[in-house]
Amino acid sequence: MPMNVIKRKQLKEVALVFLKLGTTAFGGPAAHIAMMDDEIVKRRQWVNRATFLDLLGASNLIPGPNSTELAIHLGYKRAGWLGLLTAGVCFITPAMLIVWLLAMLYQRYQTVPELSYVIYGIKPVIIAIVLQALWSLGKTAVKSFPTGIVVAIAVVFSIMGWNELLLLLLSGVGIMLWMNRKNLTQNSFFTAWIPLPLLSLSDATLPVTTNSKLAPLGLTSLFFTFLKIGSVLYGSGYVLLAFLQSDFVEHFGALTSQQLLDAVSVGQFTPGPVFTTATFVGYLIQGNAGAFLATLAIFLPAFIFVALISPWSTKLRQSVWLSRLLDGINAASFGLMVFVSYQLGRTALMDWWTYLLAAAALFILLRYKINSIWLVLGGGFVGWLIQSNS
Repeated sequence: MPMNVIKRKQLKEVALVFLKLGTTAFGGPAAHIAMMDDEIVKRRQWVNRATFLDLLGASNLIPGPNSTELAIHLGYKRAGWLGLLTAGVCFITPAMLIVWLLAMLYQRYQTVPELSYVIYGIKPVIIAIVLQALWSLGKTAVKSFPTGIVVAIAVVFSIMGWNELLLLLLSGVGIMLWMNRKNLTQNSFFTAWIPLPLLSLSDATLPVTTNSKLAPLGLTSLFFTFLKIGSVLYGSGYVLLAFLQSDFVEHFGALTSQQLLDAVSVGQFTPGPVFTTATFVGYLIQGNAGAFLATLAIFLPAFIFVALISPWSTKLRQSVWLSRLLDGINAASFGLMVFVSYQLGRTALMDWWTYLLAAAALFILLRYKINSIWLVLGGGFVGWLIQSNS
């Protein structure tokens, strides 16, 4: 088969997979990662689980939406530079369009559509999908007793509120030094080079706020504000909320606090990246043009950062030092995912119906190997049935 035909086939496959994930991947980054593991590692075998974890670790080290960056990495692995672009765009676009539509409805009716019945059934299913992924990923992430210790430390320090980037870097360096402790005097250690951009170790990059009320925000200011956020933001949707509150409520006065909370809520309960909250905010401030430019700006740095580090991802494993660094980062990434999964479980499992749904979904996943996307859709339908008849 000619090479250009193979490339077109791979690009089509990348587009279809990430369009499907972007439409059905509810539950935030941990759930997105679990569904990518199911679709891409287990079912399609584009990469093995060790490579998947390496890409996840690399995604955690750069600013921006981790699950989107993982999607972009996987697209590059499957179909090169066009695959990189296709995977990211196809993963983001469904969520962007859904949030865009909800923003239009919100501006007209000043309320967020009620989807709690559907989400009630989806959340327990997401917990089952994440648990299955944790079991699979854990067998690869915990390669030795020291990496097992790192996982435990990452969980404990996450509970204590430590900065996640600092945990990743300390874990990586710690495992690198421990596993190569006999060779610390060799020159290879001192010449090791990590081709990653300069990274912030704390939330000190949060913008300084004022209470000034400025003129309505123009498209240029809107674009560059979201570009800044996408370039420096680490962490969860709660960190995103802090940036948006600081810039758009307190500094520019372009939104009310209630509008911002509604925007973040929409980003949380729609599928795909939580960063599509930017679409909602952009629409409220500058209509259709604002929605498009805000979305482009907040995700653009993710494409640039992944493009910079993706070509190095396989070369890192060729160095004994950097390979161990990745082992430590992967173990810490797994520990962070365990902690986030615990947090998700506390909010998703609220009564005996949700516990039953999670147990049934986990049994079906383990026994019948059904595609997780069908379980998500089924969970939403069952949740609607339960709540509408209660």
